[in-house]
Amino acid sequence: MRITLTGATGFLGANLVRRLLARGDEVCCIIRKPNLAIEGLDLETHSVALDPTASGVADLARVVEGSDAVMHVAGLYDPGPEGADRMHAVHVDGTRALLAAASAAGVPRFLLCSSSITVGFGPLDAPGDEDSPLDPAEVYGAGTALRAYHDTKLEAEQLTAAWTGGTGVIVNPDFILGPWDVKPTSGQLIVTMAKRPVPVFPRGGKCFQHVADCVEGHILAVERGEHGRRYLLGNENLSYRDFMTLVAEVVGRAPPRIPVPRGATWAAGLVGAVGSRFDAHRFAGLDARVLSAM
Repeated sequence: MRITLTGATGFLGANLVRRLLARGDEVCCIIRKPNLAIEGLDLETHSVALDPTASGVADLARVVEGSDAVMHVAGLYDPGPEGADRMHAVHVDGTRALLAAASAAGVPRFLLCSSSITVGFGPLDAPGDEDSPLDPAEVYGAGTALRAYHDTKLEAEQLTAAWTGGTGVIVNPDFILGPWDVKPTSGQLIVTMAKRPVPVFPRGGKCFQHVADCVEGHILAVERGEHGRRYLLGNENLSYRDFMTLVAEVVGRAPPRIPVPRGATWAAGLVGAVGSRFDAHRFAGLDARVLSAM
């Protein structure tokens, strides 16, 4: 297969590229600039803007022409000034541009990597699935970076599901761990715990997965997924306490024993207590209402 991919220089994309190449696929990457994540790989790369204007779509159509599928894996969580606009540009404008280019070039399949942030959730004994409803106003509020991230990802999903040029599928990964997390993103918690003891843990939990499994989910979805369908990707539901205890065993540190106080939002509490930066959207929305601490 020939695959055109965005997001190859990111954590998930770097692993996806390597798996596609190992399968013998031809991979064309749309990137802003190369980095360590793709250095030395046998890739075709293009620095083309994800521009939904007519000229931008024409440029993209020339890049994706001859592809069996387009996989839009590029994503952005930006809590800074004008961050909402930048997220909209990548998630919404970028998806719109790529879908139009795929239609113009006759590419039959399109995959959007969204996020579990758009999917409803539940407790350990009744977890959510792809069809679980979610009220973002209740979970993420209004006017926050998390809400903008949710809204732009959801709009990209809707564009993909409404695509008439071919088969459009959506994957919704949850918390990913593994190699080639060069920033790092999800792995920041592991790095922090390896450097010093972390005595506190946030209440609640998350669905964790290895990046290799997430990559396989992407490939299966682009090959076999049904048009307009969402596919939630994850391995194991764990409380944050259990997850951080496992990490502590691996890195040789004492496990956390103190829950973050209920009176504070867990994200702010964790950042304040640990003194480290975390990828906020990957922790969003899961507190004591979702998974009780164990």
